[in-house]
Amino acid sequence: MLSRTAADLYWMSRYLERAENLARMLDVSYSLSLMPQDDRGGGKDELAMPLLITGTMDDYLSRHGQMQPERMLNFFALDADNPASIYRCLQAARGNAHAVRGRITADIWENINATWLEMRSIAQEGLGRYGISRFCEWVKERSHLFRGATYGTIMRGEAYSFIRLGTFIERADNTLRLLDARYEMLGEEAEEVSDSSARGYYQWSALLRALSSFEAYNELYRDSPSARLVSELLLLRAEAPRSLRSCTEELNSILAELPGDNGRPAQRLAAELDARLRYTAIDEILDGGLHAWLTDFILLIRQLARAIHSSYLEVV
Repeated sequence: MLSRTAADLYWMSRYLERAENLARMLDVSYSLSLMPQDDRGGGKDELAMPLLITGTMDDYLSRHGQMQPERMLNFFALDADNPASIYRCLQAARGNAHAVRGRITADIWENINATWLEMRSIAQEGLGRYGISRFCEWVKERSHLFRGATYGTIMRGEAYSFIRLGTFIERADNTLRLLDARYEMLGEEAEEVSDSSARGYYQWSALLRALSSFEAYNELYRDSPSARLVSELLLLRAEAPRSLRSCTEELNSILAELPGDNGRPAQRLAAELDARLRYTAIDEILDGGLHAWLTDFILLIRQLARAIHSSYLEVV
């Protein structure tokens, strides 16, 4: 497969996964900002969370001056000038899909194109008529439809592999960043494991819901959500589809099946990351500091993305 084609397929799925992740992030931050607040932060901290996670705080403040709920939501949802907005992600995904229409099925193309056309309509009407929760659910639904069309209609060849690579690289990075941000938000309270902290319970529960892992948590654990158990689920439990372990297993499997010798650096690093998670216990992570571990692994995922790019996606 040509590197340019592989890159378009890879980034098509990355942008669609990123749009879904942004919708999940916005939905949980907005919901928590509406809850009664104490003197340790409040709604403004919650509204700032997406800006901090995506590194767009300075851009937002330079354009809008202060934190304001409607402006922040519009900045991430519909702002065509914000490279990190859902609008721009869906626009980029549609552009990549258009470039490789001959390598994807009609079902995939029609899903992505229809999503972009409806996105443009929503942008014209504004969020006031749609509502942020309904909008976020719509984004997630369109992403689910894309994955369903991909899984159900495309041949199991290289095109399918590069689409899945984009999905799991983006998902792994998002899970790490959301867990790190929530842990930092709670501060010392993140270390509490008792049921007495209502704030901690709602924060961890919101994170689990944002990653569609609340039901998985209740099935695997009996205790109330805590830093230790939530981290174990989202980092080390392969049963959870959005966990880091699940993502690295998929990445390792996909890369190992790609033909040729060019991908050995990426294949080796993916295997190393998968083995590291397979043989790590949550207490080892917490003993060394969860924030430090997450920061280190975010860099490793970024390194793997660069290795994939240099091995398969660079145009030579």
